[in-house]
Amino acid sequence: MLAKLDNPFYYLENFQTVLDWVAGRYADLLVADEQDFITQFARLPQASRALYVRMVMRKGCVFRASKLNYAEIGDTRAAMQALVDVGWVQADPALDIAGLFDLLQKPELALAFAMSPAEKKLQKADQLALLGQQHTDSKAFSGWCASLDDVAYQVLNKDLCDRLRLLFFGNLYQDWSEFVLSDLGIFQYEKVEFSAASRGFGSRADIDAYLALHACREAFHAAQPVPDVLAQLAATGLHALENAWLVSRRNRLLYQIGEHVEKQKDWALAQQVYADCTYPGARLRAIRVMEKSGQTQAAFDLLTLAQQAPESEAEHQQMLRIAPRLCRKLGLAKVVAATSTAPTELVLRLPLPQEDYVVEYVVRDHLSCDEAPVFYVENALINSLFGLLCWPAIFKSIPGAFFHPFHRGPADLLSADFQVRRADDFAACFAQLESGAYRQTIRDTYATKSGLQSPFVFWSSLSEDLLDMALTCIPAQHLKHSFERILLDIRANRNGFPDLIQFWPQEQRYQMIEVKGPGDKLQDNQKRWLDFCATHGMPVTVCYLQWQEADQ
Repeated sequence: MLAKLDNPFYYLENFQTVLDWVAGRYADLLVADEQDFITQFARLPQASRALYVRMVMRKGCVFRASKLNYAEIGDTRAAMQALVDVGWVQADPALDIAGLFDLLQKPELALAFAMSPAEKKLQKADQLALLGQQHTDSKAFSGWCASLDDVAYQVLNKDLCDRLRLLFFGNLYQDWSEFVLSDLGIFQYEKVEFSAASRGFGSRADIDAYLALHACREAFHAAQPVPDVLAQLAATGLHALENAWLVSRRNRLLYQIGEHVEKQKDWALAQQVYADCTYPGARLRAIRVMEKSGQTQAAFDLLTLAQQAPESEAEHQQMLRIAPRLCRKLGLAKVVAATSTAPTELVLRLPLPQEDYVVEYVVRDHLSCDEAPVFYVENALINSLFGLLCWPAIFKSIPGAFFHPFHRGPADLLSADFQVRRADDFAACFAQLESGAYRQTIRDTYATKSGLQSPFVFWSSLSEDLLDMALTCIPAQHLKHSFERILLDIRANRNGFPDLIQFWPQEQRYQMIEVKGPGDKLQDNQKRWLDFCATHGMPVTVCYLQWQEADQ
Protein backbone atom coordinates (compact mmCIF):
# COMPACT_ATOMS: atom_id res chain seq x y z
CA MET A 1 0.00 0.00 0.00
CA LEU A 2 2.67 2.49 1.05
CA ALA A 3 5.16 1.17 -1.51
CA LYS A 4 3.44 3.22 -4.18
CA LEU A 5 4.12 6.41 -2.23
CA ASP A 6 7.82 5.52 -2.16
CA ASN A 7 7.79 6.37 -5.86
CA PRO A 8 8.55 10.13 -5.96
CA PHE A 9 6.37 10.40 -9.06
CA TYR A 10 3.37 8.68 -7.45
CA TYR A 11 1.14 11.67 -8.27
CA LEU A 12 2.12 11.48 -11.94
CA GLU A 13 1.29 7.79 -11.94
CA ASN A 14 -2.13 8.55 -10.45
CA PHE A 15 -2.81 11.25 -13.03
CA GLN A 16 -1.83 8.90 -15.83
CA THR A 17 -4.20 6.28 -14.38
CA VAL A 18 -7.05 8.75 -14.78
CA LEU A 19 -6.06 9.56 -18.36
CA ASP A 20 -5.82 5.88 -19.30
CA TRP A 21 -9.13 5.15 -17.59
CA VAL A 22 -10.92 7.97 -19.36
CA ALA A 23 -9.36 7.16 -22.73
CA GLY A 24 -10.40 3.53 -22.39
CA ARG A 25 -14.01 4.17 -21.36
CA TYR A 26 -14.96 7.52 -22.88
CA ALA A 27 -13.15 7.60 -26.21
CA ASP A 28 -16.46 8.06 -28.06
CA LEU A 29 -17.45 11.04 -25.89
CA LEU A 30 -14.19 12.97 -25.82
CA VAL A 31 -13.96 16.21 -27.79
CA ALA A 32 -10.91 17.12 -29.83
CA ASP A 33 -9.01 19.11 -27.18
CA GLU A 34 -9.44 16.31 -24.64
CA GLN A 35 -8.22 13.67 -27.06
CA ASP A 36 -5.27 15.85 -28.08
CA PHE A 37 -4.35 16.51 -24.47
CA ILE A 38 -4.23 12.81 -23.57
CA THR A 39 -2.10 12.06 -26.62
CA GLN A 40 0.24 15.03 -26.16
CA PHE A 41 0.70 14.47 -22.45
CA ALA A 42 2.33 11.09 -23.02
CA ARG A 43 4.89 12.66 -25.38
CA LEU A 44 6.22 15.25 -22.93
CA PRO A 45 9.38 14.69 -20.89
CA GLN A 46 8.72 13.16 -17.47
CA ALA A 47 9.84 16.28 -15.62
CA SER A 48 7.42 18.43 -17.61
CA ARG A 49 4.55 16.02 -17.06
CA ALA A 50 5.30 15.89 -13.35
CA LEU A 51 5.46 19.67 -13.04
CA TYR A 52 2.18 20.06 -14.90
CA VAL A 53 0.44 17.60 -12.58
CA ARG A 54 1.90 19.33 -9.52
CA MET A 55 0.35 22.61 -10.67
CA VAL A 56 -2.99 21.04 -11.61
CA MET A 57 -3.27 19.48 -8.16
CA ARG A 58 -2.58 22.77 -6.41
CA LYS A 59 -5.09 25.53 -5.78
CA GLY A 60 -5.27 28.29 -8.35
CA CYS A 61 -3.94 28.65 -11.87
CA VAL A 62 -1.03 31.12 -11.45
CA PHE A 63 2.26 30.12 -9.79
CA ARG A 64 5.63 31.70 -9.12
CA ALA A 65 8.70 29.83 -10.29
CA SER A 66 10.31 30.36 -6.87
CA LYS A 67 7.43 28.44 -5.25
CA LEU A 68 7.68 25.44 -7.57
CA ASN A 69 10.41 23.45 -5.87
CA TYR A 70 10.29 19.67 -6.19
CA ALA A 71 13.37 17.52 -5.67
CA GLU A 72 12.23 14.76 -8.03
CA ILE A 73 11.66 17.28 -10.86
CA GLY A 74 14.84 19.30 -10.51
CA ASP A 75 15.05 22.47 -12.57
CA THR A 76 11.40 23.45 -12.80
CA ARG A 77 12.06 26.41 -15.10
CA ALA A 78 13.58 24.04 -17.63
CA ALA A 79 10.72 21.58 -17.21
CA MET A 80 8.24 24.42 -17.68
CA GLN A 81 9.46 25.27 -21.17
CA ALA A 82 7.87 22.22 -22.79
CA LEU A 83 4.54 23.18 -21.23
CA VAL A 84 4.84 26.70 -22.58
CA ASP A 85 5.74 25.33 -26.01
CA VAL A 86 2.59 23.17 -26.25
CA GLY A 87 0.45 26.13 -25.13
CA TRP A 88 -0.73 24.69 -21.80
CA VAL A 89 1.10 27.28 -19.75
CA GLN A 90 1.64 30.99 -20.30
CA ALA A 91 4.78 32.64 -18.98
CA ASP A 92 4.51 36.12 -17.45
CA PRO A 93 0.68 36.28 -17.63
CA ALA A 94 -1.35 39.45 -17.28
CA LEU A 95 -2.73 39.93 -13.76
CA ASP A 96 -5.05 42.38 -12.11
CA ILE A 97 -3.99 43.77 -8.76
CA ALA A 98 -6.06 41.20 -6.83
CA GLY A 99 -4.27 38.40 -8.66
CA LEU A 100 -0.93 39.99 -7.86
CA PHE A 101 -1.81 40.23 -4.17
CA ASP A 102 -2.53 36.49 -4.18
CA LEU A 103 1.03 35.83 -5.35
CA LEU A 104 3.14 38.32 -3.38
CA GLN A 105 3.89 38.63 0.32
CA LYS A 106 3.57 41.93 2.19
CA PRO A 107 7.29 42.92 2.00
CA GLU A 108 7.28 42.24 -1.74
CA LEU A 109 4.13 44.30 -2.20
CA ALA A 110 5.63 47.15 -0.19
CA LEU A 111 8.63 47.16 -2.52
CA ALA A 112 6.59 46.84 -5.71
CA PHE A 113 4.32 49.75 -4.83
CA ALA A 114 6.83 51.87 -2.90
CA MET A 115 4.49 51.96 0.07
CA SER A 116 4.74 54.61 2.76
CA PRO A 117 5.46 53.48 6.34
CA ALA A 118 1.78 53.94 7.18
CA GLU A 119 0.68 51.80 4.22
CA LYS A 120 3.09 49.02 5.16
CA LYS A 121 1.41 48.68 8.55
CA LEU A 122 -2.01 48.05 7.02
CA GLN A 123 -3.48 44.59 6.76
CA LYS A 124 -3.03 43.02 3.34
CA ALA A 125 -6.77 43.28 2.60
CA ASP A 126 -6.71 46.98 3.49
CA GLN A 127 -3.68 47.52 1.27
CA LEU A 128 -5.54 45.90 -1.62
CA ALA A 129 -8.61 48.04 -1.02
CA LEU A 130 -6.47 51.20 -1.03
CA LEU A 131 -4.28 50.39 -4.02
CA GLY A 132 -7.09 48.78 -6.01
CA GLN A 133 -8.65 52.20 -6.48
CA GLN A 134 -5.43 53.48 -8.07
CA HIS A 135 -4.56 50.43 -10.20
CA THR A 136 -7.55 49.21 -12.18
CA ASP A 137 -5.73 47.78 -15.21
CA SER A 138 -4.17 44.36 -15.69
CA LYS A 139 -0.56 43.95 -16.78
CA ALA A 140 2.14 41.32 -16.97
CA PHE A 141 3.63 39.98 -13.74
CA SER A 142 7.00 41.44 -14.73
CA GLY A 143 5.33 44.82 -15.27
CA TRP A 144 4.06 44.87 -11.72
CA CYS A 145 7.33 43.99 -10.06
CA ALA A 146 10.27 44.36 -12.43
CA SER A 147 12.75 44.38 -9.55
CA LEU A 148 11.64 40.94 -8.32
CA ASP A 149 13.85 38.07 -9.49
CA ASP A 150 11.02 35.71 -10.22
CA VAL A 151 8.73 34.51 -13.02
CA ALA A 152 5.01 33.76 -12.97
CA TYR A 153 3.29 31.02 -14.95
CA GLN A 154 -0.40 30.46 -15.61
CA VAL A 155 -1.94 27.08 -16.40
CA LEU A 156 -4.35 27.74 -19.24
CA ASN A 157 -6.25 24.45 -19.47
CA LYS A 158 -7.00 23.51 -15.88
CA ASP A 159 -10.69 23.36 -16.78
CA LEU A 160 -9.87 20.57 -19.23
CA CYS A 161 -8.31 18.58 -16.40
CA ASP A 162 -11.43 19.20 -14.35
CA ARG A 163 -13.50 17.70 -17.17
CA LEU A 164 -11.28 14.62 -17.25
CA ARG A 165 -11.55 14.36 -13.47
CA LEU A 166 -15.33 14.60 -13.82
CA LEU A 167 -15.36 11.74 -16.32
CA PHE A 168 -13.31 9.57 -13.97
CA PHE A 169 -15.19 10.22 -10.72
CA GLY A 170 -18.62 11.10 -12.12
CA ASN A 171 -18.59 14.23 -9.96
CA LEU A 172 -16.45 17.27 -9.18
CA TYR A 173 -16.33 16.98 -5.38
CA GLN A 174 -13.85 14.10 -5.44
CA ASP A 175 -10.34 15.08 -6.44
CA TRP A 176 -6.79 13.82 -6.88
CA SER A 177 -6.32 13.40 -3.13
CA GLU A 178 -8.53 10.30 -3.27
CA PHE A 179 -5.55 8.34 -4.63
CA VAL A 180 -3.21 9.40 -1.84
CA LEU A 181 -5.78 8.87 0.91
CA SER A 182 -6.40 5.39 -0.46
CA ASP A 183 -2.69 4.60 -0.74
CA LEU A 184 -2.17 5.73 2.85
CA GLY A 185 -5.02 3.52 3.99
CA ILE A 186 -6.99 6.46 5.37
CA PHE A 187 -9.88 5.63 3.04
CA GLN A 188 -10.29 2.07 1.83
CA TYR A 189 -12.87 1.05 -0.74
CA GLU A 190 -14.65 -2.14 -1.66
CA LYS A 191 -13.22 -3.68 -4.83
CA VAL A 192 -16.19 -3.90 -7.17
CA GLU A 193 -15.89 -5.60 -10.51
CA PHE A 194 -17.06 -3.52 -13.42
CA SER A 195 -16.50 -3.74 -17.13
CA ALA A 196 -14.72 -1.27 -19.34
CA ALA A 197 -18.16 -0.12 -20.43
CA SER A 198 -19.08 0.97 -16.90
CA ARG A 199 -19.18 4.74 -16.82
CA GLY A 200 -21.03 7.58 -15.19
CA PHE A 201 -22.03 9.45 -18.36
CA GLY A 202 -23.76 7.96 -21.38
CA SER A 203 -23.48 10.91 -23.75
CA ARG A 204 -21.63 14.15 -24.29
CA ALA A 205 -24.88 15.96 -23.59
CA ASP A 206 -24.83 14.51 -20.07
CA ILE A 207 -21.30 15.80 -19.52
CA ASP A 208 -22.11 19.25 -20.80
CA ALA A 209 -25.29 19.34 -18.72
CA TYR A 210 -23.39 18.42 -15.55
CA LEU A 211 -20.84 21.17 -16.17
CA ALA A 212 -23.58 23.69 -16.91
CA LEU A 213 -25.39 22.71 -13.72
CA HIS A 214 -22.15 23.01 -11.75
CA ALA A 215 -21.66 26.51 -13.14
CA CYS A 216 -25.19 27.42 -11.98
CA ARG A 217 -24.48 26.09 -8.52
CA GLU A 218 -21.23 28.06 -8.33
CA ALA A 219 -23.07 31.20 -9.43
CA PHE A 220 -25.73 30.69 -6.75
CA HIS A 221 -23.16 30.13 -3.98
CA ALA A 222 -21.29 33.22 -5.21
CA ALA A 223 -24.47 35.20 -4.40
CA GLN A 224 -25.26 36.18 -7.96
CA PRO A 225 -28.83 37.52 -8.39
CA VAL A 226 -31.30 34.64 -8.20
CA PRO A 227 -33.19 35.62 -11.39
CA ASP A 228 -29.88 35.47 -13.28
CA VAL A 229 -29.11 32.04 -11.82
CA LEU A 230 -32.57 30.76 -12.72
CA ALA A 231 -32.20 32.06 -16.27
CA GLN A 232 -28.81 30.38 -16.50
CA LEU A 233 -30.33 27.14 -15.19
CA ALA A 234 -33.21 27.27 -17.65
CA ALA A 235 -30.76 27.72 -20.51
CA THR A 236 -29.07 24.41 -19.68
CA GLY A 237 -32.09 22.46 -20.91
CA LEU A 238 -31.72 20.08 -17.97
CA HIS A 239 -35.48 19.92 -17.39
CA ALA A 240 -35.84 18.17 -20.76
CA LEU A 241 -33.12 15.56 -20.21
CA GLU A 242 -33.99 11.90 -19.70
CA ASN A 243 -31.07 11.45 -17.30
CA ALA A 244 -32.86 11.03 -13.96
CA TRP A 245 -29.66 11.52 -11.97
CA LEU A 246 -28.93 14.92 -13.52
CA VAL A 247 -32.55 15.99 -13.28
CA SER A 248 -32.42 15.12 -9.58
CA ARG A 249 -29.33 17.30 -9.12
CA ARG A 250 -31.10 20.15 -10.90
CA ASN A 251 -34.10 19.80 -8.61
CA ARG A 252 -31.86 19.79 -5.55
CA LEU A 253 -30.33 23.11 -6.64
CA LEU A 254 -33.80 24.53 -7.29
CA TYR A 255 -34.84 23.47 -3.79
CA GLN A 256 -31.85 25.28 -2.29
CA ILE A 257 -32.67 28.39 -4.31
CA GLY A 258 -36.29 28.16 -3.18
CA GLU A 259 -35.25 28.01 0.48
CA HIS A 260 -33.01 31.02 -0.04
CA VAL A 261 -35.67 33.25 -1.59
CA GLU A 262 -38.20 32.03 0.95
CA LYS A 263 -35.92 33.28 3.73
CA GLN A 264 -35.86 36.60 1.89
CA LYS A 265 -39.69 36.52 2.01
CA ASP A 266 -39.91 36.80 -1.76
CA TRP A 267 -43.04 34.66 -1.78
CA ALA A 268 -43.81 34.99 -5.48
CA LEU A 269 -40.36 33.89 -6.61
CA ALA A 270 -40.23 31.11 -4.03
CA GLN A 271 -43.57 29.79 -5.22
CA GLN A 272 -42.34 29.91 -8.81
CA VAL A 273 -39.17 27.98 -7.95
CA TYR A 274 -40.93 25.29 -5.92
CA ALA A 275 -43.53 24.81 -8.65
CA ASP A 276 -40.73 23.88 -11.05
CA CYS A 277 -39.05 21.55 -8.55
CA THR A 278 -39.77 17.90 -7.76
CA TYR A 279 -37.09 17.49 -5.08
CA PRO A 280 -38.43 15.81 -1.90
CA GLY A 281 -40.01 18.47 0.28
CA ALA A 282 -40.58 21.05 -2.46
CA ARG A 283 -44.33 20.52 -2.57
CA LEU A 284 -44.59 21.00 1.18
CA ARG A 285 -42.51 24.18 0.99
CA ALA A 286 -44.84 25.44 -1.76
CA ILE A 287 -47.82 24.92 0.55
CA ARG A 288 -46.06 26.84 3.31
CA VAL A 289 -45.21 29.71 0.94
CA MET A 290 -48.81 29.94 -0.22
CA GLU A 291 -49.98 30.07 3.37
CA LYS A 292 -47.42 32.71 4.36
CA SER A 293 -48.34 34.88 1.38
CA GLY A 294 -52.06 34.80 2.21
CA GLN A 295 -53.06 32.27 -0.48
CA THR A 296 -54.85 30.09 2.04
CA GLN A 297 -57.28 28.47 -0.40
CA ALA A 298 -54.52 27.65 -2.89
CA ALA A 299 -52.46 26.17 -0.06
CA PHE A 300 -55.41 24.06 1.08
CA ASP A 301 -56.12 22.84 -2.46
CA LEU A 302 -52.51 21.75 -2.97
CA LEU A 303 -52.43 20.11 0.46
CA THR A 304 -55.64 18.20 -0.30
CA LEU A 305 -54.12 16.96 -3.54
CA ALA A 306 -50.87 16.00 -1.83
CA GLN A 307 -52.70 14.07 0.91
CA GLN A 308 -54.04 11.69 -1.73
CA ALA A 309 -50.50 10.47 -2.44
CA PRO A 310 -47.89 11.67 0.08
CA GLU A 311 -44.35 11.45 -1.25
CA SER A 312 -42.95 10.31 2.10
CA GLU A 313 -43.67 9.82 5.79
CA ALA A 314 -42.07 13.20 6.41
CA GLU A 315 -44.46 14.99 4.07
CA HIS A 316 -47.44 13.15 5.51
CA GLN A 317 -46.37 14.10 9.04
CA GLN A 318 -46.03 17.77 8.15
CA MET A 319 -49.34 17.90 6.28
CA LEU A 320 -51.14 16.54 9.34
CA ARG A 321 -49.67 19.48 11.23
CA ILE A 322 -50.63 22.09 8.60
CA ALA A 323 -54.14 20.88 7.77
CA PRO A 324 -55.87 22.03 11.02
CA ARG A 325 -54.37 25.47 10.70
CA LEU A 326 -55.57 25.90 7.10
CA CYS A 327 -59.04 24.59 7.96
CA ARG A 328 -59.30 27.06 10.81
CA LYS A 329 -58.32 29.96 8.56
CA LEU A 330 -60.89 28.91 5.96
CA GLY A 331 -63.64 28.32 8.50
CA LEU A 332 -63.85 24.62 7.66
CA ALA A 333 -64.66 21.77 9.99
CA LYS A 334 -61.94 21.01 12.49
CA VAL A 335 -59.61 18.24 11.40
CA VAL A 336 -59.30 15.47 13.93
CA ALA A 337 -55.60 14.96 14.50
CA ALA A 338 -54.32 11.44 14.08
CA THR A 339 -53.26 9.81 17.31
CA SER A 340 -50.03 7.92 17.80
CA THR A 341 -48.87 5.59 20.52
CA ALA A 342 -46.91 7.57 23.07
CA PRO A 343 -43.54 6.01 23.92
CA THR A 344 -42.59 5.09 27.45
CA GLU A 345 -41.03 8.03 29.30
CA LEU A 346 -38.32 8.15 31.92
CA VAL A 347 -37.51 11.28 33.90
CA LEU A 348 -34.03 11.45 35.44
CA ARG A 349 -32.98 14.11 37.90
CA LEU A 350 -29.21 14.09 38.23
CA PRO A 351 -26.58 16.45 39.65
CA LEU A 352 -25.20 18.93 37.14
CA PRO A 353 -21.70 17.75 36.12
CA GLN A 354 -18.85 19.99 37.20
CA GLU A 355 -16.99 19.62 33.88
CA ASP A 356 -17.98 19.64 30.21
CA TYR A 357 -20.57 17.01 29.50
CA VAL A 358 -22.74 15.45 26.80
CA VAL A 359 -26.24 14.68 28.03
CA GLU A 360 -26.36 11.35 26.18
CA TYR A 361 -23.15 10.25 27.90
CA VAL A 362 -24.45 11.36 31.30
CA VAL A 363 -27.54 9.20 30.90
CA ARG A 364 -25.53 6.30 29.46
CA ASP A 365 -23.14 6.27 32.40
CA HIS A 366 -25.96 6.59 34.92
CA LEU A 367 -28.03 3.70 33.52
CA SER A 368 -25.25 1.34 32.52
CA CYS A 369 -24.32 -1.57 34.77
CA ASP A 370 -22.61 -4.94 34.41
CA GLU A 371 -25.88 -6.80 33.98
CA ALA A 372 -27.35 -4.27 31.54
CA PRO A 373 -24.71 -2.23 29.69
CA VAL A 374 -25.73 0.87 27.75
CA PHE A 375 -24.12 2.00 24.48
CA TYR A 376 -24.30 5.34 22.69
CA VAL A 377 -25.20 4.32 19.13
CA GLU A 378 -27.72 6.80 17.68
CA ASN A 379 -27.81 6.12 13.92
CA ALA A 380 -24.78 3.83 13.93
CA LEU A 381 -25.97 0.44 15.14
CA ILE A 382 -29.07 -0.41 13.09
CA ASN A 383 -27.61 1.14 9.94
CA SER A 384 -24.41 -0.85 10.45
CA LEU A 385 -26.25 -4.13 11.00
CA PHE A 386 -28.21 -3.46 7.82
CA GLY A 387 -25.03 -2.60 5.90
CA LEU A 388 -23.17 -5.67 7.13
CA LEU A 389 -25.99 -8.08 6.33
CA CYS A 390 -26.81 -6.56 2.95
CA TRP A 391 -23.24 -5.87 1.81
CA PRO A 392 -23.53 -8.08 -1.33
CA ALA A 393 -26.73 -6.32 -2.42
CA ILE A 394 -25.42 -2.81 -1.73
CA PHE A 395 -22.16 -3.40 -3.57
CA LYS A 396 -23.61 -5.44 -6.40
CA SER A 397 -22.00 -4.54 -9.70
CA ILE A 398 -24.83 -3.44 -11.95
CA PRO A 399 -24.90 -0.78 -14.70
CA GLY A 400 -24.81 2.77 -13.37
CA ALA A 401 -23.81 1.77 -9.85
CA PHE A 402 -19.99 1.77 -9.91
CA PHE A 403 -17.62 3.20 -12.48
CA HIS A 404 -14.35 4.01 -10.67
CA PRO A 405 -12.39 2.53 -7.74
CA PHE A 406 -13.31 5.18 -5.15
CA HIS A 407 -17.02 4.66 -4.56
CA ARG A 408 -18.17 4.88 -0.95
CA GLY A 409 -21.41 3.34 -2.12
CA PRO A 410 -23.42 2.84 -5.32
CA ALA A 411 -24.05 5.95 -7.36
CA ASP A 412 -27.78 5.18 -7.49
CA LEU A 413 -28.12 4.79 -3.71
CA LEU A 414 -30.76 7.51 -3.38
CA SER A 415 -32.58 6.82 -6.63
CA ALA A 416 -36.21 5.66 -6.53
CA ASP A 417 -35.38 2.28 -8.06
CA PHE A 418 -32.37 1.44 -5.87
CA GLN A 419 -34.13 -1.39 -4.06
CA VAL A 420 -36.11 -2.51 -7.11
CA ARG A 421 -32.95 -3.09 -9.15
CA ARG A 422 -31.61 -5.34 -6.38
CA ALA A 423 -34.89 -6.83 -5.15
CA ASP A 424 -33.76 -10.46 -5.36
CA ASP A 425 -30.47 -9.69 -3.62
CA PHE A 426 -32.13 -7.90 -0.71
CA ALA A 427 -34.71 -10.68 -0.46
CA ALA A 428 -31.89 -13.22 -0.14
CA CYS A 429 -30.29 -11.14 2.62
CA PHE A 430 -33.57 -10.72 4.50
CA ALA A 431 -34.25 -14.46 4.20
CA GLN A 432 -31.31 -14.99 6.53
CA LEU A 433 -33.28 -13.18 9.23
CA GLU A 434 -35.82 -16.00 9.00
CA SER A 435 -33.28 -18.82 8.92
CA GLY A 436 -31.01 -17.42 11.64
CA ALA A 437 -28.00 -17.33 9.31
CA TYR A 438 -27.85 -13.53 9.55
CA ARG A 439 -25.81 -13.60 12.77
CA GLN A 440 -22.85 -15.39 11.19
CA THR A 441 -23.12 -13.35 7.99
CA ILE A 442 -22.94 -10.09 9.93
CA ARG A 443 -19.97 -11.32 11.97
CA ASP A 444 -18.17 -12.55 8.84
CA THR A 445 -18.73 -9.25 7.00
CA TYR A 446 -17.53 -7.33 10.04
CA ALA A 447 -14.31 -9.36 10.02
CA THR A 448 -13.61 -9.39 6.28
CA LYS A 449 -14.72 -5.87 5.30
CA SER A 450 -13.48 -3.98 8.36
CA GLY A 451 -12.64 -0.36 7.55
CA LEU A 452 -13.95 -0.34 3.99
CA GLN A 453 -16.05 2.68 3.07
CA SER A 454 -19.79 2.08 3.22
CA PRO A 455 -22.84 4.36 3.17
CA PHE A 456 -24.28 2.44 6.13
CA VAL A 457 -21.54 0.97 8.31
CA PHE A 458 -20.09 3.12 11.12
CA TRP A 459 -16.87 1.23 11.79
CA SER A 460 -15.62 3.54 14.54
CA SER A 461 -18.81 2.98 16.54
CA LEU A 462 -18.74 -0.81 16.32
CA SER A 463 -17.04 -3.41 18.45
CA GLU A 464 -17.31 -7.16 18.71
CA ASP A 465 -18.97 -6.81 22.13
CA LEU A 466 -21.60 -4.43 20.75
CA LEU A 467 -22.29 -6.70 17.78
CA ASP A 468 -22.55 -9.78 19.96
CA MET A 469 -25.00 -8.14 22.34
CA ALA A 470 -27.08 -6.71 19.49
CA LEU A 471 -27.29 -10.07 17.73
CA THR A 472 -28.14 -11.79 21.00
CA CYS A 473 -30.73 -9.34 22.29
CA ILE A 474 -32.48 -7.79 19.26
CA PRO A 475 -35.04 -10.16 17.71
CA ALA A 476 -34.59 -10.88 14.02
CA GLN A 477 -38.10 -9.62 13.33
CA HIS A 478 -37.26 -6.23 14.84
CA LEU A 479 -34.17 -6.00 12.64
CA LYS A 480 -36.25 -6.89 9.59
CA HIS A 481 -38.79 -4.15 10.36
CA SER A 482 -35.98 -1.59 10.73
CA PHE A 483 -34.15 -2.72 7.60
CA GLU A 484 -37.30 -2.59 5.50
CA ARG A 485 -37.98 0.93 6.71
CA ILE A 486 -34.44 2.06 5.85
CA LEU A 487 -34.89 0.73 2.32
CA LEU A 488 -38.27 2.43 2.00
CA ASP A 489 -36.64 5.89 2.12
CA ILE A 490 -32.86 5.74 2.49
CA ARG A 491 -32.42 9.50 2.44
CA ALA A 492 -34.78 10.08 5.38
CA ASN A 493 -34.73 6.85 7.34
CA ARG A 494 -31.01 6.48 7.95
CA ASN A 495 -31.47 9.17 10.59
CA GLY A 496 -33.60 9.67 13.67
CA PHE A 497 -32.74 6.54 15.64
CA PRO A 498 -32.72 6.74 19.46
CA ASP A 499 -29.42 7.80 21.04
CA LEU A 500 -28.78 4.86 23.36
CA ILE A 501 -29.42 1.15 23.50
CA GLN A 502 -29.40 -0.99 26.63
CA PHE A 503 -28.96 -4.75 26.59
CA TRP A 504 -29.86 -7.47 29.08
CA PRO A 505 -27.81 -10.36 27.62
CA GLN A 506 -28.95 -12.90 30.18
CA GLU A 507 -32.58 -12.16 29.34
CA GLN A 508 -31.91 -11.64 25.62
CA ARG A 509 -33.78 -8.37 25.49
CA TYR A 510 -33.01 -4.72 24.80
CA GLN A 511 -34.35 -1.20 25.00
CA MET A 512 -33.64 1.88 22.89
CA ILE A 513 -33.46 5.22 24.68
CA GLU A 514 -33.91 8.67 23.19
CA VAL A 515 -32.29 11.30 25.44
CA LYS A 516 -33.60 14.84 25.77
CA GLY A 517 -31.81 17.36 27.92
CA PRO A 518 -33.46 20.39 29.54
CA GLY A 519 -35.36 22.39 26.90
CA ASP A 520 -34.70 19.85 24.14
CA LYS A 521 -37.61 18.55 22.06
CA LEU A 522 -38.14 15.56 19.82
CA GLN A 523 -37.37 16.19 16.17
CA ASP A 524 -39.77 15.10 13.46
CA ASN A 525 -37.59 12.24 12.17
CA GLN A 526 -37.19 11.00 15.74
CA LYS A 527 -40.96 11.08 16.25
CA ARG A 528 -41.42 9.00 13.09
CA TRP A 529 -39.00 6.35 14.35
CA LEU A 530 -40.66 6.34 17.77
CA ASP A 531 -44.08 5.85 16.15
CA PHE A 532 -42.66 3.07 14.00
CA CYS A 533 -41.15 1.30 16.99
CA ALA A 534 -44.38 1.55 18.94
CA THR A 535 -46.37 0.18 16.01
CA HIS A 536 -44.10 -2.87 15.74
CA GLY A 537 -43.68 -3.52 19.45
CA MET A 538 -40.03 -2.50 19.53
CA PRO A 539 -39.05 -1.32 23.04
CA VAL A 540 -38.13 2.35 23.18
CA THR A 541 -38.13 4.98 25.93
CA VAL A 542 -37.75 8.75 25.85
CA CYS A 543 -35.53 9.85 28.74
CA TYR A 544 -35.99 13.44 29.88
CA LEU A 545 -32.95 14.59 31.81
CA GLN A 546 -33.31 17.32 34.41
CA TRP A 547 -30.65 18.80 36.68
CA GLN A 548 -31.06 18.76 40.42
CA GLU A 549 -30.89 22.04 42.29
CA ALA A 550 -27.60 22.57 44.10
CA ASP A 551 -29.20 22.21 47.56
CA GLN A 552 -30.98 18.97 46.77
